[in-house]
Parts: sequence; structure tokens; C-alpha cells
Amino acid sequence: MLFYLLYPPINVVQYITFRTAAAGLTAFLISLLMGPWMIRTLREFQIGQVVRDELSTTHQLKAGTPTMGGLLILAATLVPTLLWSDLTNAYLWVAILSTVAFGLVGFLDDYLKIGRQNHRGLPPLYKLLGQCVVGAGVGLALLWMSDRGLYSTELFFPFFKQLTPDLGWLYLPFAVILLAASSNAVNLTDGLDGLAISVFTVAAAAFTALAYVTGHAIFADYLLLVHVPPAAELTIFCGSLVGAGLGFLWYNSYPAQLFMGDVGSLALGGALGTMALLIKQELLLPIVGAVFAIELLSVVVQVGAFKLTGRRVFRMAPIHHHCELIGWSEPKVISRFLIAAVIFACFSLASLKLR
Repeated sequence: MLFYLLYPPINVVQYITFRTAAAGLTAFLISLLMGPWMIRTLREFQIGQVVRDELSTTHQLKAGTPTMGGLLILAATLVPTLLWSDLTNAYLWVAILSTVAFGLVGFLDDYLKIGRQNHRGLPPLYKLLGQCVVGAGVGLALLWMSDRGLYSTELFFPFFKQLTPDLGWLYLPFAVILLAASSNAVNLTDGLDGLAISVFTVAAAAFTALAYVTGHAIFADYLLLVHVPPAAELTIFCGSLVGAGLGFLWYNSYPAQLFMGDVGSLALGGALGTMALLIKQELLLPIVGAVFAIELLSVVVQVGAFKLTGRRVFRMAPIHHHCELIGWSEPKVISRFLIAAVIFACFSLASLKLR
């Protein structure tokens, strides 16, 4: 909205870089300033974290900490995006609606957990079904855009510039699987104070850069990327995610005053997956968000090994709990995973020219 009010009177507003910085700062301030109000409100309504019984005593002490702080992240992301973006951009609306829809699935899960006062919210099958329905909606929207020449269903493989298979209608199940995996991966990582949001913010910052170069004709040509002009506007959405994430981390850092809940983790995971689809970096997502991928893989390996052999590979899954049980303190786990996230994000950006 501000985009239409300030441009053309203020010429600098036309630049993506300026609006991204403005949106990121706006998101950070909203998240930072609304945080205390959100914490008080959640406490008044007795919306507190429900902790799994099998977790350690240190985790049991976190029971009752205000949760569903993901609502704050969503507000701090969406308001600046709507203020500073060109709202005629179809890519932008796919990203916004996908993020909100995944957030709704997470909200229902959180609501049931709090109402029942145990860690079991939506049955896993229903939760996965909800994610798949949202993923199918995104996939159908992308196919509709593809039919009108606004999107490509080709896959672009990192490190291989000539390998670009066109999936056609198979892109729909591919998008569903990618989005379900992405949202679940962030959800599984959200188990320690500040872990998921700090790793997510690093990944969102990487996608901010990727969205910008994808939408920039010269940079895209130089880096041998597919040039997607509408993707440039997604830079503002990603910048808002970064700002909102940093503001939320202020209250979610160890020891946390506020948890994001599934409404936050599913929404953020869905946002990352949707961004990867829109900017045609679907197969770079496991590198950008490698920490999330490792967390998800650790659960898959643990469950698979136990069902096949009756033995566990890790002391507890996801892997951040295994690290705690082998003697790492919670702050050390968070710091080391964050270091890994930064390294993987940097590698993903460096890989753009390795084709």
C-alpha cells in the first residue's frame, strides 16, 4: 500500500533493495514492539507450552511458557509485505496465501494441544493431510500460471546447467512432497529455545539474495539462473521474514519467553518451500535449509530403523535431542546448529556459479 502512495513522489521507493530493507526493518520493529503484548496476552488466556513426557527435566520446566507466538511472526511478516510490495504480483500472493494456509494447519494443531492439555494435537495423518491439501493448492496455482506462460515446471539441478527436465503435471505431486517435507522439517527442528527461528532466519536471508538475483536480468544471466522477473518482488517478502524472525528471536532466545508453536513452524516451513518453488530453486532447498533436512532425516531414520530392527539409531530424535543426551548443553546445541546453518547457506549461494 505504501508502494502506491509513495511512488512516484518518492523515486527511491521503486527500488527493490530499498523496499526490502524498509520491509525488513518494519517487520523487526513490529515483532520487537508487539512481543511483550503478545506474551502478556497469551499468559492471560493461559496459552502455554505442553511438553512431551519423555523429555528431560530441563524441558519439563518450560511447561506453561506462552506458545503460539507464530501469530506474531505471521503478523510481523504480512503487514510489511502488504505495505511495501506491489500487490498486483501473482507470485507474491502465492507466497502469502501458502504461508497463511500452513499457519492455519499449525493453529488448529496448537489449539487442540492446549485444549486437551497434552502434546497430542491433530492426529499425524490429519496433520499431514492438511499440509498436502495446502501443497496441492500451491501446486495447482503454479500449474495454472504455467499454462499462461507465467511459470515453468522445469527443474533446475544445482551444479548441472544442462539438466532441466520438464515435469509437466508431475510437478503437482512434486510440489506437494516438497512443501510437506519443508513444513515438517521446520516443525521438527522447533524443539530448543531459539533453534528453529535462528536457523530459519539464516535460510530466509539466503532466499532473500536468491530471490533478488533470480528477478534481476543481469545477475540471473551471469549466474546462469532462470530469470523470473516477478520473483523480484518476493525479495520483499523474504526480507520481511528475516526481520520478523530476528524480532521474534529477541524473545525466543535461550531461555525462551515465548514459543512459536506449530502455527509458526508450519507456516515458516511452508514459506521456505513455497519460495524455493517460486524462484525455481527447488533442489537447492535441501542445501539452504540443510539443518532442517538433517533434522527431518534423523526422524525418518529413527522410525525406519526401529520398525525394521527394533533398535534406535539415535538416543532420541530429532537429532538435537540426541545431541543433548550425549552431553551438549542446550545453548551449545543451538550455537553449533546455527553455525552449520550459516555454512550451508553460504555454500548454497556459492554453488550458484558452480555449474
